Amino acid sequence: MLAWPVTVTSPATSPSSQPDSHDGQFMELALQQARLAPLVGEVPIGAVLVSDNHVIAAAHNYREILQDPTAHAEIIIIRQAAEQLKTWRLTGTTLYVTLEPCPMCAGAIVQARIARLVFGAWDPKAGACGSILDIPSERRFNHQVQVTGGLREKESRGLLQEFFRTKRAALSEQRRLSTSVSQGERSD
Repeated sequence: MLAWPVTVTSPATSPSSQPDSHDGQFMELALQQARLAPLVGEVPIGAVLVSDNHVIAAAHNYREILQDPTAHAEIIIIRQAAEQLKTWRLTGTTLYVTLEPCPMCAGAIVQARIARLVFGAWDPKAGACGSILDIPSERRFNHQVQVTGGLREKESRGLLQEFFRTKRAALSEQRRLSTSVSQGERSD
């Protein structure tokens, strides 16, 4: 069964005058989305988009389910929010994601005019928000995004490591069983 991203519009539970005071709470929501992803065969990357301490959209990756290379959590929530708010300009919003965005997602974040990005794990292989490239801070663009990286990094990285460890173990077991069956057929 195809599961679609959840859209949440309830207000944050604890009010605060500091704009960064809820970062941990919203990153936890992104982590919750990431934890759902492996249940449907997706890489555990989750994202949440927030405006005025209200969650506008939440999702995890859907690349495998949709067989769509653009179905990253960030792209899905940007589309959801634009549809819900009836505008592509997502000014004043903060995007929380468990892994540093790739070049495609970083570009979409800039194009959507998202004000702030908070991510968990750095991505030394494909990260475009400080690791390999730094698209959100590129001064030649007409919009820059304030970026905070490394929030709940250990948990975010741990979800990814566990997912791929489990996937490699399953593949290894599948190969072992395949080899056993092939050797059994030869002995007949």
